[in-house]
Amino acid sequence: MKVEQLEEVLDLEVPSRSDLPEPRTHLDLSLRARAGRTLALVGPSGCGKSSVLALIQRLYEPTSGRVLLDGKDIRKYNLKALRRAVAMVPQEPLLFGATIHDNIAYGREGATEAEVVEAATQGNAHKFVSALQEGYKTCVSERGVQLSGGQRQRIAIARALVKQAPMMLLDEATSALDAESERHVQEALDHAGSGRTTIVVAHRLATVRNAHTIAVIDDGKVVEQRLATRRSAVTGSPAHVKFFFNPKKNTAGVYN
Repeated sequence: MKVEQLEEVLDLEVPSRSDLPEPRTHLDLSLRARAGRTLALVGPSGCGKSSVLALIQRLYEPTSGRVLLDGKDIRKYNLKALRRAVAMVPQEPLLFGATIHDNIAYGREGATEAEVVEAATQGNAHKFVSALQEGYKTCVSERGVQLSGGQRQRIAIARALVKQAPMMLLDEATSALDAESERHVQEALDHAGSGRTTIVVAHRLATVRNAHTIAVIDDGKVVEQRLATRRSAVTGSPAHVKFFFNPKKNTAGVYN
């Protein structure tokens, strides 16, 4: 069974998880992400947010429960096809010792130069890449240490975009950036999520402002999942307020 696109919904029904070595991540949750919309997962570190993304990619299997794509268990899909349908932007971008062009093109075999430039433009990377002396032919070292964190992250976003996958997973993609870099990356993420089924793991309030649905996760459980509005993303229900504005966090809405 192949994955062409997500027509309706992605459902996660995971009653529990116990197959990881200690310390284990126990998930007991039910989540739904609708096609073409953005679901934001928020909660303290270690609560299980990133484990949800790993389950979607089948990096491991739930010991009970299931993950459904349009009502079909993802274990029935071809694994290679499933992962081809998912683009991932991690917190720490991985760059190779190659040109910027090749780092972006790595996202999809056969990507043309025009597609690489288009992905970089959407990922808010084209302007700074074009300003480099060798442009897209600029070689970066492994991990891209000569680039700023925001620049590396935008290249990683461009790589995810050139993949043209129907689903985008963003795992705290702005959490390690300063305010200016975060602004550029957030603009790129807004482009990345447009028209795609997007699941965002976030610590920062700014990252979830444009989400259609916000789910608050605590200790492996969904304590609340609700449709978001501009107001609710900022003020929210008691669960949102507890996460974003409690004494353990600063006023920027970052969980410490």
